[in-house]
Amino acid sequence: MKAMIFAAGLGTRLKPLTDTLPKALVTVDGKPMLLHAAEKLMAAGVRDIIVNVHHHAGLLKTFVAGLDYPGIRFHISDETGQLMDTGGGLKKAAGSLKGEEAFFLYNADILCEIDLDDMLKEHRRQRPIATLAVSRRQTPRNFLWHEKRLAGWEDSRSGDRILCTDATREQLKAMAFSGIHLVEPHLLDLIREEGPFPITRLYLRLAKTYDIMAYEHKPGQWADIGTPDKLERAREMVKNRKIY
Repeated sequence: MKAMIFAAGLGTRLKPLTDTLPKALVTVDGKPMLLHAAEKLMAAGVRDIIVNVHHHAGLLKTFVAGLDYPGIRFHISDETGQLMDTGGGLKKAAGSLKGEEAFFLYNADILCEIDLDDMLKEHRRQRPIATLAVSRRQTPRNFLWHEKRLAGWEDSRSGDRILCTDATREQLKAMAFSGIHLVEPHLLDLIREEGPFPITRLYLRLAKTYDIMAYEHKPGQWADIGTPDKLERAREMVKNRKIY
């Protein structure tokens, strides 16, 4: 099984820490975030892991080159010349991800305790083009779901909203995306967007035609390190064994 870890981001909100370090190599519990992600994926049966790099690309390449896990192959998708965002990054790495079975996409700046084996089981049972891990937590931006199918997106701060179905807003449930996806390989052939673009844009376009399903988990099973405050909270959660 294959997976891609999104590790190319600038980590702007974590400055000054990310002035000299890529966000994916920031440590929690003495372990770089990239390794937290890789070990979670390996435990779920992933054997090929693609890591995209841009910010402090040299440090990430050196770190990945030093990883030695029997039976596990690591690959680099080099975005040194241009940061491609999540959707563009997926498109750039498409050649390495194509195959016969679904693959994981995983943000390097998250910690989670959701059961990836169960997520994969649900994905295989329902056979959507993609399954997104989500939870009911307070965030300004949320995907909107109708009977667990992706139906839109909204930003509560700006009031922006994109709807993909005829369902009314009252029929929709807002849930926050957790940065873990399962994607069928034929989705790669449906990417029409060019240049850097967020994967959200791709999902919202495809949701008009294809099923994209929610895999809901408990909010307490998840943390991210996007800001200094969030990083400290994540470290406390791990220290207190609230998340591993």
